Amino acid sequence: MRHILAVGGGKGGSGKSFISGNMGILLAARGKRTLLIDVDLGGANLHTMIGISYPRVSLSDFISKDVESLDDIVIPTAVPNLFLISGAQNSLDIANLHYQQKMRLLKAIPKLSFEYIILDLGAGTSFNTIDFFMVSNYCLFVTTPEPTSIENVYRLIRAIYLRKIKYVLNEDDFKAFLDGFLDRHKGIKLDFLADLLSMLHRKDPEKAMIMKQTLQSLNFKLIVNQHRKQDRPDLGQLMATLARKHLALKMDFWGNVSFDDRVHTAICSKVPFIQKYPYTRTATDLREICDSIMLLAEQTEEFQYAQQELQFE
Repeated sequence: MRHILAVGGGKGGSGKSFISGNMGILLAARGKRTLLIDVDLGGANLHTMIGISYPRVSLSDFISKDVESLDDIVIPTAVPNLFLISGAQNSLDIANLHYQQKMRLLKAIPKLSFEYIILDLGAGTSFNTIDFFMVSNYCLFVTTPEPTSIENVYRLIRAIYLRKIKYVLNEDDFKAFLDGFLDRHKGIKLDFLADLLSMLHRKDPEKAMIMKQTLQSLNFKLIVNQHRKQDRPDLGQLMATLARKHLALKMDFWGNVSFDDRVHTAICSKVPFIQKYPYTRTATDLREICDSIMLLAEQTEEFQYAQQELQFE
């Protein structure tokens, strides 16, 4: 079985790489053959989170066609069952992949033979970030309790929805319809999807039904990282409830990951946090999220890859 988990967030500094790296270690420790892929094209640092200083190969080698296959840049780690594809290290324009480069990478990822593939994505809402959500079984959004981080997560969710909508409604007339609708719904108004489906239903009920089913198939999860005692404990649950209500999507809150000053110490020492401080509250939170990932994987069919469906702009 192969399960692909995309870890993303709308804002830098939310802890996406911290979550990705420690999830990979925990899954590997439970006997799951796991691959971490650093797809933060503009600022790769996942290797540091798991204690690797200078990866000998990286995505740069694949993108520049110095190697033929992603398998050629998979490197083992010090953790049994855990492997890494390091992010691009030496290409100045790697953050702005050309279409053919992106498609080659998107098509190659689902062909890798691992039980779990974790994509550590960059922040923001560019197509080169969003399209990696499209090749994943599930999307894990990482936010912090700050209002700016929360707002940016909603922006990211909205961007993923619009990308999916534009992909499904690929005829010129529906693109024109969608563009006209978006002109009237700028900002991050949460109920835009309900309005869109209502308008689309009046225009073409069959297309609206396909659209609704497609969007409901998206599997979104949320965690609140760097959660302090003074922060609302139910913040993540409230965010997930609002998303389910206004966006009609399946979003589950997977819990808070407690703030710990020792995260900085672990990163600086290049020892993964879960190994350096395994008995902390934060480590317990991370293990509980790993439990959720494995439970979800047991309930989810293997990712089915359909190459002909990958036709992004």
